[in-house]
Amino acid sequence: MEIQHQEAHVHQVLEMMEADNGVYSRETLCAAIHAKFGEATRFRSCSANGMDANAVIDFLDARGKFTGTPEAFSFDTTRRCSH
Repeated sequence: MEIQHQEAHVHQVLEMMEADNGVYSRETLCAAIHAKFGEATRFRSCSANGMDANAVIDFLDARGKFTGTPEAFSFDTTRRCSH
């Protein structure tokens, strides 16, 4: 039996972070993503797809979307893309 994965856009993770006005560590953000979207959800962006929660965090971090330290970071809303 094939496992079906729900799909969401990485912008939805940023929207969740902004709505929660949250400060996260990698572990707490991963847990929040799983709680909101489910562990089986895979995420897509304009340039990548099939990402799990950890890959989304890496993806967003590599694009400078977070501000703070690795132990306490939030979404840097000045880094919002406009597409």
